[in-house]
Amino acid sequence: VELTLLQTASHRGRHVSGDHLDAFYKTFEDVEDERFDGMIITGAPVEQLDFHEVNYWEELKGIFDWSLTHVYSTLHVCWGAFAALWHHYGIRKHPLAEKLFGIFEHEVLRPSNPLVRGFDDRFFVPHSRHTSLNLKDLAAVPALRVLASGRRTGPFLLSTENGRQIFVTGHPEYDLLTLDAEYRRDLEKGLEISVPENYYPSDDPAQRPINRWRSHAHLLYHNWLNYYVYQTTPYDLEELSPLAGEPR
Repeated sequence: VELTLLQTASHRGRHVSGDHLDAFYKTFEDVEDERFDGMIITGAPVEQLDFHEVNYWEELKGIFDWSLTHVYSTLHVCWGAFAALWHHYGIRKHPLAEKLFGIFEHEVLRPSNPLVRGFDDRFFVPHSRHTSLNLKDLAAVPALRVLASGRRTGPFLLSTENGRQIFVTGHPEYDLLTLDAEYRRDLEKGLEISVPENYYPSDDPAQRPINRWRSHAHLLYHNWLNYYVYQTTPYDLEELSPLAGEPR
């Protein structure tokens, strides 16, 4: 298995040292002639900006378009999912009255889909975001399937029918203390922040959180790798092209 890490050329990350980025990360220009079985496009703390205000938006749009013909299955996470849904399908993000912050319950809506194979009927996922999706907007796009959703979170897991494009609005990959670190960081900055919901026992930040999402997080990524990256990716990716029902 070969893993390639990408950074944007038009924006320099501030949370990782420049030496580390230069040593381990490539830019899109370095890989644009290559093809990949799978790709993960992660989130970014810019969700309250309009997409065109993000200083690497034009570069990211090029990566989105490139992924349709150079990557067999792309998994978009949190802001990456909102950005891709807007670019590919014109699905708008809707601002929330207050930040969705904590551990929330979701329901599997399409249990026969391979991405949720082995899931319980209801499962938990961390969320930390200021925007959401509208089910009516998604219903107007025949290519998209909502696989799991939550009463508080709205749509959580979406996919095209063939799994070439997958969208995750939460953070199943979060470690046990990630929300704790975000909460204490914002407190130190003097920002308005509520205690993460359903996270600390008795909602007491002095107590150690309980992990209720780890098994389903592993299962989601395992299912993606197994059913949409390993089993279905063609041996020769040279002739890869968007399939019927995929975005433009």
